[in-house]
Order: sequence, then structure tokens, then C-alpha cells
Amino acid sequence: MSTQLPPQKKSWSWRSQAFRGLIYQIIAIGLIAAFVWFIAHNTLYNMKIRGIQSGFDFLTSPAGFDIGESLYAFDSAQPYWQAFLVGVTNTLRIAILGIILTTILGTLLGVGRFSRNALVRGVCYAYVEFFRNVPVLLQLLMWYLLFTEVLPAASDAWTLGPIFLSKGGLSFPIPVWATGQLWALIGLGLAIVFNIFYLKWARRKFEATGKLQSMFWVPVAICLGGSLLGWVSGGAPMAFDSPIKGEFAIEKGGSLTPEFLSVLLGLTIYTAAFVAEVVRSGIQSVARGQGEAAAALGLNPGQSMRLVMLPQALRVIIPPMTNQFLNLTKNSSLAVAIGYPDVVSIANTALNQTGRAVECIAIVMLVYLSTSLTTSLLMNWYNTRSAIQER
Repeated sequence: MSTQLPPQKKSWSWRSQAFRGLIYQIIAIGLIAAFVWFIAHNTLYNMKIRGIQSGFDFLTSPAGFDIGESLYAFDSAQPYWQAFLVGVTNTLRIAILGIILTTILGTLLGVGRFSRNALVRGVCYAYVEFFRNVPVLLQLLMWYLLFTEVLPAASDAWTLGPIFLSKGGLSFPIPVWATGQLWALIGLGLAIVFNIFYLKWARRKFEATGKLQSMFWVPVAICLGGSLLGWVSGGAPMAFDSPIKGEFAIEKGGSLTPEFLSVLLGLTIYTAAFVAEVVRSGIQSVARGQGEAAAALGLNPGQSMRLVMLPQALRVIIPPMTNQFLNLTKNSSLAVAIGYPDVVSIANTALNQTGRAVECIAIVMLVYLSTSLTTSLLMNWYNTRSAIQER
């Protein structure tokens, strides 16, 4: 017969450690709030006596400047808040694509450090030691000078089929939007959902029977098949807007500017060197006996790395990998040095025109704080999902 202890009453005495901790927390929060209020009040007072305008009302005024690169149309008559939105989308373009490319390249380099081929190991080692020891700003400038000084002019652009590479950037054909493209995206989305269930089923079957299912080519085939089926269902549109070589510029088609390519390549190559070291250290943290056990089961080195070593290394890899993702996002602010119109560049222009320095800097801080917290939240969720469950 179990005896249930009576619930303990909360003690509001100063002798209670919990009560003292609560009081200390309230005092700390109060001091922080008072300090923030003092800084804000003092700043606004000094701005007022000096005749400096303050407030965010300028966001609804016409921006009065154009933006050279945007995912959607923007002109000088539109308000400042839309200009900031363009800067935010440009920053997110770099951050999202950079994180994806950095993860792929860094993982390949980290795994390559364990290759049996001495040349592959040497190349991966040299890559890491070179690029992580060169400041990222210098790398951005190097890529920008390469695109703007070394590459030929538009009239002499390097050509690979319908693709052109010149000082104006990379130009390529893009499909003319039609119903077929929409259905292709829907088919791709459904294929991705199906792949999630397929991969879970494949892992369960592997753990239960030891029979290995395709974890790469089958999902790729499903995605391609889903997209193709949706494209055909939408009428299979074949129209493309192809670039045309002009005398001074490449016209029509899609394009990536030298500034965008310089920032993306610079940040990806730089951060991948750190990610490679994170992956290498994570794999080395797995006991060597795990690889020997995988070999005893008949798995080749590639299967052993993908199915045994990397899954166990994730618990070590993910936390420092999150830091590298955050560093890449924050380092994108250096894009202002080569003229890429990210949120920092837009804020600088708005600051010079309106004089609202505190407000513009606050917006930039809020953008980077939001993106960093969102990235951390997603990676913490993934870290929880990837954690090894103790029995």
C-alpha cells in the first residue's frame, strides 16, 4: 500500500530559497527595465533639445531612391517601409541559399577528411586551412573584383549554351510562368511530403531487418516524378524567356548580379570551412567500434558513414552548426562593402536621407535578431528530433 505524502505548502519566508530566488529575479528585471527606460528617455531628450526629429513616421514617406536589385518591382515613389522590405528579402535570399549551400559543401569537406584517398584528404585539409584563415571581407572583395574586373564585358560574354557569364553577372533562361509551373510546384510539394513518410519507413525497415533501402535516389526520383506529373497535368508549357546578348548588356531572361554572386560565394566558401571542421569533430566523437561494427555487418564505407557514423555524430554537430548558420546570416551585413542592397545598405541610405539614425539602426537590429532567433528555434527543434533516445 503506497503512502502519499501531503503536498508541501509554499513558504513565503525569507528563509525559503525559492522565495529569495523569486525576489532576486524580480529585482533584476526591474533594474534592467529601469536601465532601458533611462537610456531611451535620455536619448529622446537629447535629440529633442538638439532639434533632431525622432519616430518611425518616416516609414510611410516616399523613399526617393531606387534599388538596383529586388525580387519584385520597386521605385522611388514607394514608401520607406517597402524599401526596408526589399532589403530584408535580399538578406534572406543570401541567408537561406547560403545555409543550404554551406551545409552541403561543409558536410562533403568534413566527410572528405576521412577519405582513404590521400589526395582527397589533402585537398579538403588545404581548403579548410586556407579559407577559414582569410578574413571574410577580403574574400567578398576578391570575388567581387573577379566578377567585375576579370570577366569579359557583355558583348564578349562567356557562353555555355543559353547561359551567359560576364561583368553583368550570370544570365540564364527562365520559364514563362503558366499553370503548368504552378502544378509542378504542387506536385513537388506532395512528393516531398511523401518522401518524409518513405524515409521514416525505410529507416524502420533497416532497423528491423537490416535490409537497406535507397535513401537518396528513390526520393530524388519521387520529387522529379511528382514535378513532371504536375507539369504535364498543367498542360506541359514549354515557353522560355531566354537571354539575348546585347551590345552593352545581356537582355531578357533571368540574371544574378555580380554583387549577389560575390556575397553568396564568399559567405558559402568561408563558412563551409568552419562547417567542415564541425562535421569532422562530430564524426571523430563517435567511437571507432561503431565503424568496425558496421563493417562487420557488411556495410561499405559510404553506407557506414551515412547510416551509422553521421546519425550518431549529429548530437555533437548540430549545436556548433547552429552557430555557423547564425554567423553566416550576420556576416551578410558585410555585403554593403560591395554594393549589394541588403537591409544594412537600405538602412544606411534611409539614415542619410532622413537623419533617423536610432530608428534605422533599431530596424536593422530587429531584423537580425528575428532571423537569428528563428534559426536557433528551428535548429533546436531539429536537435531535439535528432537526439539519440535512451532506452
